[in-house]
Amino acid sequence: MNQENPASRPKIAGVILAGGRATRMGGGDKTLLPIDGRPILSHVVERLRPQVDTLVLNANGDPARFAAFGLPVVPDSIAGYAGPLAGILAGMDWAAAQGYELLASAAGDTPFFPETLVADLHEVMEREGKPIAMAMTPDPERGLSRHPTFGLWSVSLRDDLRAALAEGQRKVIVWTEPIGCAKAVFEGEFPFFNVNTPEDLERAHELLAGVAR
Repeated sequence: MNQENPASRPKIAGVILAGGRATRMGGGDKTLLPIDGRPILSHVVERLRPQVDTLVLNANGDPARFAAFGLPVVPDSIAGYAGPLAGILAGMDWAAAQGYELLASAAGDTPFFPETLVADLHEVMEREGKPIAMAMTPDPERGLSRHPTFGLWSVSLRDDLRAALAEGQRKVIVWTEPIGCAKAVFEGEFPFFNVNTPEDLERAHELLAGVAR
């Protein structure tokens, strides 16, 4: 995809989703685990910050543990760890309060996502006239694999999302499909590689070394 000129698009808020429980990593904040001597979250912030106009972190629990990142921290407003949709809603509510109409989301455990992520999502959203755009990658078996934590969301959908969560909806795709979701396809070997397990963390070290070369 072509890189969009930021001056030609509306202002976009960004949210990093770090509200998960990291059960496969043994609990705790996997976003604070180090890659190349820095927390995974540092790599994510470094990638997303230049792509958006303001940035917020979605995380539950004591926000003080993220103080070093200098970001506002918003928790889920839905109790019980309701998944990424709850984090997106928290980001939407924060963005709306700041006067933003669009929110870009990225997972806090995925340090290698594209540097043109937001521009490409906005381009396909505008082209297809949809209120949501989602990142996809080619899949030889399914055609496309969806990456639902990487999206661009119209903040005006927040009341619809709040109602869906209140009714027990937890699946991103089930909520987005009836609304209309543009598909932004990203090529590459590992654009949305995420760290779920200790083995993934070791692989991230290897990938970072490859990226750095």
